[in-house]
Amino acid sequence: MIEPQKNKKATNFIRYTGIGFQMLATIGVFAFAGYKIDGYRNSEKLIFTALLGLLGVIVSLYQIIRQLNNRD
Repeated sequence: MIEPQKNKKATNFIRYTGIGFQMLATIGVFAFAGYKIDGYRNSEKLIFTALLGLLGVIVSLYQIIRQLNNRD
């Protein structure tokens, strides 16, 4: 009986670790795109980096909530 519980813990660990990496990648892509836009525009203030970084956080949270609702 100990084996199934151990297996479930390992599965949950892998699942939630994957979710963390997915959030990191989504936010990173959005922030990098904003950084490139700011570089192209020669902006002194990194407005697009901040805005797209925030948008990346919102999009990643939406994706995570949707995934968690579908799996349970």
